[in-house]
Amino acid sequence: MADAIPVLGPDFGARFAREKRPDCQLYLISPLDAGGAFPERLRRALGAAPVAAFQFRVKGIGEDEAARLAEPLRQVCADADVAFIVNDSVALAKRLVADGVHLGQSDGDVREAREILGREAQIGVTCHDSRHLAMEAGEAGADYVAFGAFHLTTTKPSPYRPGPSILSWWTTLFPTPCVAIGGITPENAPPLVAAGADFLAVCQGVWSGDEIERVRSFTAAMAG
Repeated sequence: MADAIPVLGPDFGARFAREKRPDCQLYLISPLDAGGAFPERLRRALGAAPVAAFQFRVKGIGEDEAARLAEPLRQVCADADVAFIVNDSVALAKRLVADGVHLGQSDGDVREAREILGREAQIGVTCHDSRHLAMEAGEAGADYVAFGAFHLTTTKPSPYRPGPSILSWWTTLFPTPCVAIGGITPENAPPLVAAGADFLAVCQGVWSGDEIERVRSFTAAMAG
């Protein structure tokens, strides 16, 4: 993959150590119902325009069922050369040989996850609206930090509401990529891109409509 495209992978962090940050890209998150026809929807979305990563996020089911749902999605991502990230569970990420894991503040330690998943795993951390948490995650070796929710969201309601300035602060001082998350749509995305978001994490903004149309709309919004 060309160096100009910020794709999650073994050299993900190194790509951002350069003086000029790559353009913002899309980071898709699964709906809670990731079964049925969803693998085909994901395939359509990933074929519509460049997508950097896909996060598998389901709740309230056992690991065996989660693995069953995740495997076809992991293969869709592999076919499209898109990073496959597991939400919350280091154990499931290891079982699936995923590209990485996304950790909430109560989901474990970055260093422990690194020891379990290996040096090349991509580990992201939810940091809400906290500069302190983000700096701690960076110091622990996180490959990206996620701020949000920037807007009201039904996917994962959050009391935290950072302003775009936290993205500008982060990207001015640190090379580690940052992800903006929470209620993002093509209409409200441009200020986050302008502020410095390296990735826009999106769930309902894509899956609540036609996925091809929505991914292309986000791509246009990120291009300015």
